[in-house]
Amino acid sequence: MASTILIPAGDFRTSYAADTTIFPTTTSRNFAILGVIAACFAPQILANYWLSISIQIGIFAIAALGLNVLVGFTGQISIGHAAFFLFGAFTSAFISNNLPVPVFFAIPLAGVATALVGLIFGIPAARLKGLYLVIATLAAQYILLDFFSRAEWFSGGSVPASAKPFSLFGYVLRGDRQYFYVVLAYLVVSCLLVTNLMRTRDGRALVAIRDHYLSAEIMGINLTKYRTLSFGLAAFFAGIAGALYAHYQLVISQEGFGIERSILFLAMIIIGGTGSIMGTLMGTAFVVLLPESMEWISLHLKGGAIDHALSLNNNITFLREIAIGLIIIMFLMFEPDGLAHRWRQIKTYWRLYPFSH
Repeated sequence: MASTILIPAGDFRTSYAADTTIFPTTTSRNFAILGVIAACFAPQILANYWLSISIQIGIFAIAALGLNVLVGFTGQISIGHAAFFLFGAFTSAFISNNLPVPVFFAIPLAGVATALVGLIFGIPAARLKGLYLVIATLAAQYILLDFFSRAEWFSGGSVPASAKPFSLFGYVLRGDRQYFYVVLAYLVVSCLLVTNLMRTRDGRALVAIRDHYLSAEIMGINLTKYRTLSFGLAAFFAGIAGALYAHYQLVISQEGFGIERSILFLAMIIIGGTGSIMGTLMGTAFVVLLPESMEWISLHLKGGAIDHALSLNNNITFLREIAIGLIIIMFLMFEPDGLAHRWRQIKTYWRLYPFSH
């Protein structure tokens, strides 16, 4: 008797709970848990240099998660995200240095303070769209940077501000191997918060605005309210990430957090995939590791004909910027849904193999 091969096809979710589950399959849930467990052993395996890179990926991924709530889930645009990141860093340092508040509590307080600032800028920006919204967020970037340069009591002005190391119940966590677990804990909690937000009524309202704001308004969704809320949420996660960055570096300066850094945050979610939490992590890792790969390429091409033609050692910084720009263009042209979409296609291919089509 000939055997029958069943090929999965269609959507068999028959309940609201199944439609809003965090993990679509048991396998994906188990792999996520194993991934977190494996990450816990990273400090014992990785060298100090790569451990520092991993910490940076975790911190920037939290900030990119917030930007993805605004851009990927709500359909807004922002090129002033780096300013909110820096505001969170200065706020956490200011609170822990000048108030009797431990660093453990200063970090979430910095996130709340940054969210309030994001709401202030989000009120006028929520009524704009397209090019006008881009200009509004660019104005927010320059307004905050000007504030940082003038408010010496808050940011130190032209002098870099100092921040205390992270401490928990009087125990100071020093070194990358201990701070890695702090960043990992905040990253896991942030991913769970954003994931659960998208399962709520408010999260679905944000997605409805992104898909078609006129239809969402006809359904009774307050566009101004939810667009402003998305700015506040994006600023909150940027503030948390900035605070973590401040207590990791212990010295905060506004150098390196101009419009270029905001574009890098935007590149993280474009490359990873807008509206995807897993894509945010993938895009952040891609952008952070790109300069390292450029260093590796220049090292192996050193002394060759390409090195003499392009002067790789002297122009490596400019080549990084060129590479990021070209990669963004290529992703927009050939893979607009980002790395997350490609990963889903690969999983679907092997799930249906050899009958995939």
